[in-house]
Amino acid sequence: CCIFEFIMITISHLLFFFQAEDGIRDAQESRGLGDVYKRQVPEELTIPELRPMKPKDVAGIHDLLNGYLEKFDVHFRFTHEDIKHWFTPRKDVIYTYVVEREKKITDLLSFYCLPSTILKHPKHKVLRAAYSFYNVATTVPLTELINNGLILASKEEFDVYNALDIMDNGPVFKELKFNPGDGYLHYYLYNWRIPGPGLEPSMIGTVLL
Repeated sequence: CCIFEFIMITISHLLFFFQAEDGIRDAQESRGLGDVYKRQVPEELTIPELRPMKPKDVAGIHDLLNGYLEKFDVHFRFTHEDIKHWFTPRKDVIYTYVVEREKKITDLLSFYCLPSTILKHPKHKVLRAAYSFYNVATTVPLTELINNGLILASKEEFDVYNALDIMDNGPVFKELKFNPGDGYLHYYLYNWRIPGPGLEPSMIGTVLL
């Protein structure tokens, strides 16, 4: 007979709305996202070496990401094929950026696109939402790396940048003045071996799509 363990982890949802002249990025009742504030972000990157991922970066991202995720109690171990599949940039799907120093990938920034339908708006029909994916900072502060992600997402005309308070995200996204969402994401784990009686969001190194 097998013993099945069930664990539920509650993850908080954080939001950052960009400012826009036509109001599309203002709070709208129809979005169901609660009260948010619109903010401006700088136009220029503060990390000039940050560039889009290239096919040759797969091995470097593989080593960097897996090494980073080892410190979390729940995480995937990505293969090279996984990196190629999940991180190769595709417009309106996945956006991945890296910093390369001395032919080594040292920092990783990524977010994916998940648009939502806007109801009862006279002009706008779609909310372009960016969702933070995996981010690793070793040569720059994580706060600065994520802030550059906001700049890049704004340039791609996203309306909102979403994040979860897992991994090292919590303090960073609060420092960047993200607003808490009005809902929660629940992780349900079956037959996972974990230390202690439970898990905190900061112990989770897995982004579920």
